Parts: sequence; structure tokens; C-alpha cells
Amino acid sequence: MTNQEFTFKGKTLNGFTMLFLIIAVLVLSLVLFVSNCECLNPGMTALTIVSVMLFISDLVMLGGFMMLEPNEARVMMFFGKYRGTFTQTGFFWVNPFITTKKLSLRARNLDAQPIKVNDKIGNPVMIGQVMVWRLKDTYKATFDIDAQQTQGTGSHQASGALMRFYENFVKIQGDAALRKVAGLYAYDDEDGKASGTTLRGGGDKLNEVLEQELKERLDLAGIEVVEARINYLAYAPEIAAVMLRRQQASAIITAREKIVEGAVSMVKMAIDKLADEQVIELDDDKKAAMVSNLMVVLCGDDTAQPVVNTGTLNM
Repeated sequence: MTNQEFTFKGKTLNGFTMLFLIIAVLVLSLVLFVSNCECLNPGMTALTIVSVMLFISDLVMLGGFMMLEPNEARVMMFFGKYRGTFTQTGFFWVNPFITTKKLSLRARNLDAQPIKVNDKIGNPVMIGQVMVWRLKDTYKATFDIDAQQTQGTGSHQASGALMRFYENFVKIQGDAALRKVAGLYAYDDEDGKASGTTLRGGGDKLNEVLEQELKERLDLAGIEVVEARINYLAYAPEIAAVMLRRQQASAIITAREKIVEGAVSMVKMAIDKLADEQVIELDDDKKAAMVSNLMVVLCGDDTAQPVVNTGTLNM
């Protein structure tokens, strides 16, 4: 898309110099008016008219002052036509018939409250994001989205209302982008095995997808996304308790699998060790009994209570 923003090329003058000249002209017009308003001489009447015109012109010229701080910009328009963007820092005077809109180019934060969305498999989850953004293209920000309802009575009020409009625009588009991204992935892998990107384990990849979605949506308004991150993720309250029990059950099963795997390895090692060192010969029945006892001891949750056999092995 063609960049339609360009730097203002019109005439600008030092604000302090023009302020001095306007005050001087104002004083001169008042002196001419007071000294000639009561005279009937036609020549004097002409001076009175000149003094009035100077006074009116002076008042009009007062509307040409503007001041810019670092990372601020003024969109310059002459009777509705875009004449460029002015970004120089300082106090200036321009043609008073040029209307301006003051915009802030500073970075801003959006810490969005968590919203309820459905993930890829339909589970309701709570998800929130934090974003750093700023205005980059003043032409798009001014003319490509409708912010007319933000116009105020004063330049400061209008500028503040305009930036609040952009904040609200970013919030709405941010929620829409977050809902779309959350719907592309499952909250977590149901089987406990890595089968693809999930909301819980997506990490940087998920944040990159979110940033790209936000950039596509906010580019229309000339807004640059500096950074976007998911900062809150949880199941919705209505299923949180159920999913917690499911996760606990999955963890217990996984732990049991590890315990049984280790117990089988230890039993095999014990039988092989007894056979290799010829400590005792065990038939199949004795091996089965030994395996059963060892598995109970190794896999049980409670401490085993041994029963001492004081007779023979055949008892």
C-alpha cells in the first residue's frame, strides 16, 4: 500500500518572533484608533479604518501559533486538503487558515482484561494480553478511520479525545485478534503428548501469530504494534475444577507408569542377580511368589509390613 504521509513543506516562522510582531501591530492599531476615532477629517477616518483592519488581522494571526513536544506531530490541512505532517519540536507560527490535528507518537501500553473465548476444541478459557503500540502513519490515523466524534472545543481536549479514540480502537481490535488466535489452538494437549502448538505451550510462536494478526488489523489505522504478549491463560471458572481433576488424574497415571516400569526393572534385576551368583535356586512357583511380593512392596503407596517366615521355604 502506498504511503500517503509526507512532511509539511509550507512556510513556518519562529513563534517568539511572530508573537513580538503581533503584539507590536496590536499596540499600533490601538494607538491609531484611539488617536483618530473622534476626528471628522476624512483622512483621519481612513486611518481609523486601517487601525480596525489591523486589529482584526492581528486577532486572526493569533490562531497561527502551535507548539510541539518531542514525539508529537501535527497533521496540517488547508480547507480540507492534506498539506503534510509537521514534526519539528518547538514553538512555531504558520498560516492561521491551516487547521491542525495534534497526535502523539509516543508508545502506549494496553493491558487488556482477560476475556472468555472458546479454544479449538470448544473449551471455554480465559485469556488476556498486553500490548505496546504507537501511531506510525499520521495520514491513515487521521483520514482512514472515522474519529469525528472526538472533536472537542479546545485543541488540548480534542487531542486527548482523539488519542482515547485510538486507545479504544486498539482495544476492540485487540480483543478480536485475541479471540481469533485463541480459536486456532487447543488449550492443552488432551493426550499429554506433544502433537502440535497449544495455547499453554505455544510460547513465542503463539505470540508471533498474535502480533501478526494485530498488525494486519491495526495497519488500517496507521498503528504500529511494537510488542504483543499473552499474559493470562486459564480455564473458565465453570470447567476449571473438572479440568484440574483431569490433570491430576493424568499426572497420577503417568506417575504410576513410571513406578511400575521401575519396579519391573528392579524385580528382573533381583532375580537375575540371585541366579548369576547362585545364591538360591528358584523354580517357577517361587519366582512367581517373589515377583508378586516385590511388586506389592515396590508399587504400594504405604510402607510394606514384612512377615518373617521362620520355617523353610516350602512352608
